[in-house]
Amino acid sequence: MTSSVWGDHLERWFAVIGHRAPSSGTLNLNDLAGSGGRMDVLARAVNSALFVSHGIREDSHVLLHLMGGDGPSRRIWFNGSSLGGVRPDERSISGQIKAVLKEAVPPRGQFREYTSGILHSGGDIRHTIEEWSDRGVYPVILDADGGDFSDVPPSVDLGFIISDDRPLTKQDTGSIQAPVSLSLGDRWLQGHSCIAILHYLLDGL
Repeated sequence: MTSSVWGDHLERWFAVIGHRAPSSGTLNLNDLAGSGGRMDVLARAVNSALFVSHGIREDSHVLLHLMGGDGPSRRIWFNGSSLGGVRPDERSISGQIKAVLKEAVPPRGQFREYTSGILHSGGDIRHTIEEWSDRGVYPVILDADGGDFSDVPPSVDLGFIISDDRPLTKQDTGSIQAPVSLSLGDRWLQGHSCIAILHYLLDGL
């Protein structure tokens, strides 16, 4: 697919699944990979999706899906067009997540703003796909066994579904399936690396 076609895409959405990341309670910033349920993976994804040198990608959004813990699942939306007060490092991003976890989980579909550019709601990836459909965002599952870029339509907003260190399952997506699975190669890459590659392609470089 040519760079000019990729450049026609307007907004970029990234849904990152944290299977063990706690949806409520406390978060130990010194143990993000252990008791934090691989929250380090999610924080790196936010960093790669939103930050450039001396700036923020205003056309990008990240929805973290916190599926672990005893309470209801929670989604945290980092909105690049209005995000402020967050530094581009893993600990700063995780500190913002830690603060949100102290709040009650809002009802599904009701995003409440915690601070500038950071909102949260209940729900899981199935609800995110439904909301993307309402926004006209075309969902794509990243999968090493997926297809190539010719399967992705041009000139639409794209929403990429990325898992943590565990693969996506049918239990994650339920009966709602993204129409396209996209592969970035035959090796399983870390999520934040996939996001950086996608930005490179979408930037039309």
